[in-house]
Order: sequence, then structure tokens, then C-alpha cells
Amino acid sequence: MTLDSKFAKTTTKATSKGMKNNGSSQGPALSSKSLSTRDQKTTGQGSKPSPRVGPKEDILQLDGTRVTNIDPYIEPYKKYFESRYSNFKKWIEQIDSVGGIEKFSKGYDYFGFNVTKDTIVYREWAPNASKASLVGDFNDWSTESHKLKVDQYGVWEIVIPHIKKGNTKTPAINHGSKVKICMVTKDGETIYRIPAWSRYVVQDLSVSPLYDSVFYNPPSELVYKKVNKNVTPSSDLRIYEAHVGISTPEAKIGTYDEFTDNVLPRIKDLGYNTIQLMAVMEHAYYASFGYQITSFFAASSRYGTPEQLKRLIDTAHGMGISVFLDVVHSHASNNIEDGLNQFDGSDSCYFHGGPKGNHDLWNSRIFDYSKFEVMRFLLSNLRFWVEEFGFDGFRFDGVTSMIYQHHGIGVGFSGDYNEYFSGSTDEDALIYLMVSNYMLHSLYPGFVTIAEDVSGMPALCLPVPDGGVGFDYRLGMSIPDMWIKYLKEFKDEEWNIGHIDFQLTNRRYTEKTIAYCESHDQALVGDKSLAFWLMDKEMYTNMSDLTELTPIIDRGLSLHKMIRLVTFGLGGEGYLTFEGNEFGHPEWLDFPREGNNSSLLYARRQFNLIDDNLLRYKYLYRFDKAICHLEEKYKWLSSKHQYTSKKHEEDKVLVFERGDLLWIFNFHPEKSYTDYQIETLWPGVYTIELNSDDKEFLGHGRIDPKSEYFSFPNENGSRPNYIRVYIPCRTAIVLKHK
Repeated sequence: MTLDSKFAKTTTKATSKGMKNNGSSQGPALSSKSLSTRDQKTTGQGSKPSPRVGPKEDILQLDGTRVTNIDPYIEPYKKYFESRYSNFKKWIEQIDSVGGIEKFSKGYDYFGFNVTKDTIVYREWAPNASKASLVGDFNDWSTESHKLKVDQYGVWEIVIPHIKKGNTKTPAINHGSKVKICMVTKDGETIYRIPAWSRYVVQDLSVSPLYDSVFYNPPSELVYKKVNKNVTPSSDLRIYEAHVGISTPEAKIGTYDEFTDNVLPRIKDLGYNTIQLMAVMEHAYYASFGYQITSFFAASSRYGTPEQLKRLIDTAHGMGISVFLDVVHSHASNNIEDGLNQFDGSDSCYFHGGPKGNHDLWNSRIFDYSKFEVMRFLLSNLRFWVEEFGFDGFRFDGVTSMIYQHHGIGVGFSGDYNEYFSGSTDEDALIYLMVSNYMLHSLYPGFVTIAEDVSGMPALCLPVPDGGVGFDYRLGMSIPDMWIKYLKEFKDEEWNIGHIDFQLTNRRYTEKTIAYCESHDQALVGDKSLAFWLMDKEMYTNMSDLTELTPIIDRGLSLHKMIRLVTFGLGGEGYLTFEGNEFGHPEWLDFPREGNNSSLLYARRQFNLIDDNLLRYKYLYRFDKAICHLEEKYKWLSSKHQYTSKKHEEDKVLVFERGDLLWIFNFHPEKSYTDYQIETLWPGVYTIELNSDDKEFLGHGRIDPKSEYFSFPNENGSRPNYIRVYIPCRTAIVLKHK
């Protein structure tokens, strides 16, 4: 089979991988009738989407069909969009009838524990309970002393007066005391659960893997005092994806404070303007990478206290860096005693009952998004992380699993619109996401939401008023799979330049994409990062400047730089890297588990490697930093100008214009070209802004950094001008024009 035929059609099929998988990270190529970025440039089809939100009365007066003006191929599904939007409006009207979305989405001020001037109020939704008591250290775990009362909706409540001590009042439950709710189900079973709205849960693995909920009410001297304003995310997102626990060179679980003091300065130095934090919402199993959530309102205690997380975010804001949270509302841990599963003894409290409520691939539970209290719980969860911690954006995990009844399991997506709008969608989940995006963009102008969707659903990233789902970006999930496929299956001289350009630019017009070269999944044990695919044979022996620059290391460093640069330059309207990949981290991630004797040896990122001036990791770090700072200067991610002018298969040369810069890539493993003609839009004198062959990045220094290139009129080409350049093999240069 030829390379062209292998890549003729890209499909998706979900597979199991560890504790979490969203299907393959390979997304579909857009169908022949889809509107892509290149379609818009050449045909002028489509119209611009509306602002993310509008006044409430406008939302309720619309019918959700403006998407047909933006993407005319949606026209045959107009009735579907009318119906979906009608159901969205019903939810908004229902929420308005109970006080509006501002009040409704602050359920944490009503449910769980709330401390007033005179009392502690505790409320919990548990419709299958017939009796309930609050128990804990404060009452010697008595089920008789603090009984709750229930209302007609299954909401249980208790009000506990403070204890008077002279002229002062002290809460009857001490900060840090362990607490639970004890319930008797309608079947007569006595069960103990940790509160669903717990804000802090702790785990003592020497005793049990289960979490204990503690009453979180720290004294004022322990409460973090915010000093910086929130940061409105940049229109040019340069995202540094990070996991606090692995962000230390030592074989241990890192802390919020260590991340604040040691990692934030590196992110700032690199030039990333956004951090995306993984594994913050408390999860049952460390090796799940944070995707088996037990307590949705609790910041993971593995890394420290909620106050220390607040300090991390506030410090980032002081550096001008926005902070995003990896939100997992696609499923929940199936833990019973310390999770939401069977919370009130029934199979269907927060989740669908029966098989529909089980995610077989992930061994987890699926929310019933049609329920009033589930909607309140999840919307309030989003508000909580914004209001209490100051997050500036959310990356929604597992969106593909949410929005289809088949969860993407074993299903291929070819890009045919029938795959999206002909009965396989989960309408309740889609409408929940519409309400979420509407709420977040209404209440927090500039807030950013990103969808992890492998299916390529049209209108996912169009505004809710137009009938879209309302996300700002989707992840370009086919890009990392493309790079791994090339490195695994093809020789350098077999690389298909046209296909690389196609995969990097194949995104829907008006729907923005976050591009990335490799995902956190590819860093896990059993898989390989780009650096490992390129250089694993010699990464432990030849990454020192004191050793010979071997062909393997030379090739690996060159292609690592080029892959990152071309993806950053051409792949989307935002860019993401997973921590450590920017400097070619030499080892995979392997969290402590039974199979490795609970070792933390590989659950870390060795930032010390870039501090060792004898090692070659520093060159990759420098190059990544140079790209980020170049983007900060020229803002190509938000530029409307993008044009590919050359895709030469024999020469292995790719040339494109992005923003105000001219990008030239020679992927050929051996051939360098002198006086190579490059067509361009702009007349004038060109100088080098970035050169991957510069010795500063351990290149060979074959190009004079002071080179100037003069344009000439181009009478017969696709662009009005051309220049001639020297472009060595395995080299990329970025030029600016005067």
C-alpha cells in the first residue's frame, strides 16, 4: 500500500488505554462537503459567527438555525437544530423560573456545608433515603444526635448552632474534623457516604485507599488572600499542560507550593501564556491521570490544601499567565463509599440507572444530564472553580464520550454529517454543554472553553446563539497521531508533504483549533513521546555535549524542532505542549501501581536536565522558548492570513505564509538547496527571525544569521513575488519582510 493510499481516509476507533481513553486521539479528516480553513480562503463560503453570548431575551427569541448560514451543509439538518435549541431554551426558562442561572449555578452556597454567623448549615440531595444523620468526630459518630429533615424534593437539611463561649461563638464542628452522612435507604439498608459537595477530602493509604471528608473551615490566618486580578486569556493561546504531582525531578508527589515556586518561573521564561492543570479535581486513583473523579468540589489533597492551590493560581495571574482547569464531567468514578456512585443507595441518583449509566470502557458512571439536580450540581461545579479559585478557562475532557450514545466506542467518524445528527447523539449531554457554555460566557466575558472531541462534530465550537454548542476551541486530536504514524511507519524520504499540510490545516472554518504535537497519553508507559521515537536508542548515552553528535541525535534534535515549529505555525489558532516535551523529556510517565511496586520513579518530570549545561536538552528548551517569544511578537495564531504556497514532494519542501511571516521547511534528510525559489505575497527585503539550524539550538550554523533576501516580481506563479534562499536539509527558517 502506498503512502497516499494509507492516508487517503482517516477514521477514528476507540480503544482501551489505561484508566482513561477518549477513543483514539486520531480525528477525522473533514468530509468533501465540510467547510475547512482552506475552503474559506479559496471560496469565500460561509459567514461569520455571532458573539459568544447575547442578552437573555435574544437567546429566548432565537431558533438556533443561524448555523446554516455559517455552514450551509447543515441545512438538511435544520429541524434537528431547531429541536435542540428549543430544548436548550426550555432549560433556560426552567432555570429562570427558580431565580435565574446566576443563583442556580451557585448551588455550593446552598448544598454541602455552609457556615453563617450563627450556624453551620448542611444540605444534601438524596431522594432514595428515608432517614439521614450527620456523623463525625464532632459527635462521636452518633447517628441519633444530628438527624436531618427532608423536603418534598429529596433535599435533606440540618442547622447546627455555634457553641457559645462567653461573648464569642465557635462552630460546633472543628476545622479538619472527619464527617459523613449516614442514610437509611427506602429498602432499609444503612449506608455511609462522604458529602457529595465536599470541599476537602483526605486519603491515608497506610490505613485505606478510601477518602475521608473533612469539614473545611480554616481560620482566617490560614485563608489565602488574593493579591492579583484574574487574567483574561489571550487571543493567542500558548498552553502549557501540567500535572502538579509529577512536576518535580524527585521521585515523589509534587505539591502546589513546589509548582508555584519552581515550575511557574520556567513557564514564564518559556513564554507560555496559559497553564492547563490536570488532575486537580479529587480522584480515586493516582494512576488514572486524574480521570476517575470522586469529589468534584475538592482540590486534590495529594498536592496540598485548597489555599495552596489558590496561591498557585494567583501567582500565575501575577505573571500575566491565565490558568485553565481540566474539567471531567463526562463520567465519574464508580467508587461507592467515597464517590457519587449509589450515593443514596440507588443506582440512579446522579447517574442513569441500569446499563445506560455505566461506561464499560472506562469502568465508570455516566451522569443523567436530564435531571434538575444533576444540572445544578455540574453547573455549580463549574462556577465553584471559577469563583473560589479563579480559573480562567476550562478544558472539557471526554466530550466525544458525552455527546454520543455510543460514547465513541468502536465507531469510526468519516466526517459525514449523518454521523452527527441522525440519532446517535446524546441530546441531554449536548444541551448540558450548551447551557454550560452559555453560562460561562455570559457571566465571565473572555472565559475560554476547550472541547476534547475526536469526532469533529460540526458547530461544536460555534456560539450558542447561533445554534452551536458554544465551545471556543476544539483540540486538534489528529495531529499527534499523524506525527507518531510518520515516525513509526515511514522513512524520512517517504514523508508526504502534502498530507502533512492537509492534516495541519484541515479544520472547520470559524471553529478554532488547539494544535499540539504530542499528547499526555503518548508520554505514558507503553507509548513513546516524539523524543523517544526519534532518539530512544541513544538518549541515555549521547545527550551530553561531551559526546559525539551522532546521526541519531542530530536527526532527532532536528526533526523534534521542525515538528514543533510547523505544528505551532500551521496547526491551529492555539498551541499546547505537555510539560517536559518542550525539552525532549527522556522518559515516559508511569504512575505508581501494582505492576511497578507502587514506584514513583517515572511519575516525575526531570527539569534538572535543562539546568545541566553539559546536556543537550537545553537546546530544545531554547528553541521552544524562541518559538513562544516569536509568537508573542507576531501573534500569528490569531491572524486571519494563512496560505500554503509550496508542497514539493520530491524536494520535501513546505512553504507557507502565516500572519506576517514566511515559513520555509526542508524536511529532506540529505538534500540542501541553493537559490531555492520561494513565492510570497509581500515585496521587500526579508531577514531571518528564527532558524532551526542556528548553533544556539545545536544546529550546524549553515545559514548566515544576517542573511537578507530580496524579492522579485513573479509573473507566472500563484504569488505576486518571489525570493531565493539557501535552505539546508532538515532545516526550518522563519522570515520577516520589511
